[in-house]
Amino acid sequence: MKDVLIGRQPIYDANLWVEAYELLFRGASMDLSNASEGDRATGDVLLGALTEIGLDRLVGERRAYINLTRNFVRGHFPLPAPPERVVVELLENVGVDSEIVEGVRGLKRAGFTIALDDFEFVDGCEPLLRLADIVKLDVLGLDGDEISRRFAEVQPFRVRCLAEKIETREQFELCRDLGFELFQGYFLARPDVVRDRSADPQEMVLLHLLSDVQRPDFGFERAEEIIGSDVALTYRLLRHINSAMFGLVRKIDSIRETLVYLGLDNVKSMATLFLLLSSIEGKPSDLISKAMFRAKMCQQLGKAAEVPAFERFFTVGLLSMLDALMDAPMPKLLEKLPLAEELRRALLEREGEMGEALSAAVAYERGDWENVACFDLSTDQIREAFLLALDWVDEMEISLSDPA
Repeated sequence: MKDVLIGRQPIYDANLWVEAYELLFRGASMDLSNASEGDRATGDVLLGALTEIGLDRLVGERRAYINLTRNFVRGHFPLPAPPERVVVELLENVGVDSEIVEGVRGLKRAGFTIALDDFEFVDGCEPLLRLADIVKLDVLGLDGDEISRRFAEVQPFRVRCLAEKIETREQFELCRDLGFELFQGYFLARPDVVRDRSADPQEMVLLHLLSDVQRPDFGFERAEEIIGSDVALTYRLLRHINSAMFGLVRKIDSIRETLVYLGLDNVKSMATLFLLLSSIEGKPSDLISKAMFRAKMCQQLGKAAEVPAFERFFTVGLLSMLDALMDAPMPKLLEKLPLAEELRRALLEREGEMGEALSAAVAYERGDWENVACFDLSTDQIREAFLLALDWVDEMEISLSDPA
């Protein structure tokens, strides 16, 4: 898989739980508009996902949506994927003819779930619709009436409808109310800002604690004082240090010993994470997963580039989701936090080394391969940072969900 970037984008159900991930991929020198290059790219992602990386590492127990080119659908290339783990996506440019229809029938007989990507109802598409399980409708830039019309067109075929490229919560709610079952887009990462929304007392407490943690004079004594005054924070930090992630031979049961073991920068990172965790009541769990992913990937990019004090990169990734978690504009939130100027500029303007790492992490998250370059790192180094971040998020989620 040398020089191949592979990522994923979540697909949500109506309750905003992650049901599956679409695998996104790009080779450094591949021209995906070229048929043979597209076939090679599909082969690379399938073989890489199943052998070098493994579907479990990429998507956990969830299913993976994988785009197939025309020649893969026609059966000219093997499809080395377990049918129960994969949804095969037919790209809109594969066409509809007897070879494609027969190829899809073969995939159905093999047990694969079939999705039609970026679907538009045209004359002659009915044979594919009768075989499809899922239809993906691109709702970007469409008004409610047009979305409703396209949804109604495919209803006679009893398919599950997936609304893709959703940009706002309003669009999500409109599609959900129409009857869409699945949803894909960047709407969760954006704040649901309501004008003149009064400040929530719990949010004010959170901002106050975050402010304390981010102060320049935050040292061991202040850390011990702040953490010790918050029972939930103390509990989570001690549970974290004693989790299987660290493999300690004996239990640590004091804040002071935890501070010494983790180091001040790591304690600041974990304290910030656990404080944010306390703020997401009523929020989709994937929001904090995205924040953790960005935090760890930023840190891994800094580490790979041997940037001094790369541990601090964790905070920029974590706080990049603060506006979505608290449903308020980022500039307004940052006015209340005594952040270092470098961190503030990275969050608001994507400037400096932290800003470069954050831009790359967000681009990778979205499969925006043209903008994932970072610190002159190689494609393989950037992909490895992504995979290590995924591993860490999985470990953290297990640690956080395990009973004490």
